[in-house]
Amino acid sequence: MPHRTEPSGLPGLPGLTGLPGLTGLDLSAVVAEEPDPLLFATVSGAHLYGFPSRDSDVDLRGVHLLPVEELVGLRDPEETRTRMWDRDGVEMDLVTHDLRKFVRLMLRRNGYVLEQLTSPLVAHTTAAHAELRALVPGVVTSHHAHHYRGFAGTQWRLYETSGELKPLLYTYRALLTGIHLMRSGEVQAHLPTLAAEVPEAPARLPELVAAKEAAEHGAAEAAPEAVREEVERLHEVLDLAQAASRLAGEPGALHALHDLVVRVRLQQAQH
Repeated sequence: MPHRTEPSGLPGLPGLTGLPGLTGLDLSAVVAEEPDPLLFATVSGAHLYGFPSRDSDVDLRGVHLLPVEELVGLRDPEETRTRMWDRDGVEMDLVTHDLRKFVRLMLRRNGYVLEQLTSPLVAHTTAAHAELRALVPGVVTSHHAHHYRGFAGTQWRLYETSGELKPLLYTYRALLTGIHLMRSGEVQAHLPTLAAEVPEAPARLPELVAAKEAAEHGAAEAAPEAVREEVERLHEVLDLAQAASRLAGEPGALHALHDLVVRVRLQQAQH
């Protein structure tokens, strides 16, 4: 299954074979076009979450390494870069942060960056990427539940306004990721996997995922009241999972991450 593929770092992304919109797409060329070295680039968004549509864009996320001179001068460095374009008929969306900013986001209990870092859909990887991944257990805290609770609330409001299936699936996905994280300490963003591993996951999820594949902005056919009850119940489960979680209250990997940032930057300066 695609979500179990381990990082390969190989051109052509064998782990992405068969995913809608990505088959045969060589993302290594995208990595080669970046002005500064990338420590990693992974696929996020609907492809990572396990419910892409046939016309879904490709959300690439990663970390770039700014030259030392851009960090020690008077000009503000370009710590975040965003680029959108069309490649071979596929809409591409690439967002990267400089290593220092990315690590600071990791320490702010930001679930997004942990999902990007641990995504098994890898376009480019390095030894530093592997080191960052290994430090994730020391970053995850019980307070990450707030991130997923808040994101679910935002997506639920979008669903109530639009009636579309996409924000509804994002709501389910966020709540189930949060519940799974509180119980296991593992960052799992793939909705079909969460549906199988979280006992409280609604039984309707497989049919909703199948419907999403056919249309990116299709309407949700589920009964609104039944859906509301499920979402409210998942919020309750997340609250209970956070209260019972054995995760630390504060990240414990600060010093290790600091040392990694300094070492990688000094190695860059020597070259």
